[in-house]
Amino acid sequence: MLFAGVLIATQDNFGGSAIVAALISMTVAAMGTYITITTTLASRRQNLFLKRLRSTAVSDSAIITGLIAPLVVINIVQIAIILVFLAIVGDVPQNAPVVALAIVLLEAMFLGFALATSGLTNSPDHAQVTTLPVFFSAFGAAIWIAFTGSEELAFVKRLIPGGAATELAIEAWNGIDPVDIVPLVLPTLAWVFVAFVVASQLFRWEPRR
Repeated sequence: MLFAGVLIATQDNFGGSAIVAALISMTVAAMGTYITITTTLASRRQNLFLKRLRSTAVSDSAIITGLIAPLVVINIVQIAIILVFLAIVGDVPQNAPVVALAIVLLEAMFLGFALATSGLTNSPDHAQVTTLPVFFSAFGAAIWIAFTGSEELAFVKRLIPGGAATELAIEAWNGIDPVDIVPLVLPTLAWVFVAFVVASQLFRWEPRR
C-alpha cells in the first residue's frame, strides 16, 4: 500500500494515471496473489495440512479453491480500492471494463504460476527464492513497457509474462480501440494456459521425501 501511495502521489513523474494504474496492478497482483499463494501452499504442505485435507471427503479442487479463493478476492478488492482512489485524484479510466479485464487476466496468470511454483517450493522461506524468476520477469516487463511504450519490440514485450496485460491496462485507461484488445488479451491467456498446465504437473500434496 505504501508503494501504491508513493506512485499515486508522484504519478506525474511516472507518466500519468494510466502507467501508475498498470504498475500498481502488476505489483499488487504479483505480491498479493503470486507470492502469497505460493508461500501459503508451501506452508500448508510442509505442516502436512494439505495431506490431511486430502484424506477427507472434500475434492481436490474444493480444497485448493478454499485455500486460495479468499486470497485472490482480497487481492482484487485491494487493487480495486487503490485504482478507485487513483481515478479520484488523477485521470478517470476511459474504459474501466477493459482495465478490470486486465486485472482479472493478471490474477489468473499469477494464480497459475503460484500453483506451479508451489510445487517446487519446499518451505515458506524457500518461496522467497522460487518466486523470484517469475516476479522479476513480470515486474521487469511492466517497467519496460511503462517507460518505453510498446512501439518498439512490441512482440517481445508482449511475450513476457505480464507484458501484454500491462499494456492492456495502460491502453484501456487511456481509451483503447476495441480492435486492439484481442492482440493484448491472447498472450496473457496463453500464459494462463501454460501456467495451469505446468501447475498440473508440478503441484504436490506432500513434502518431498
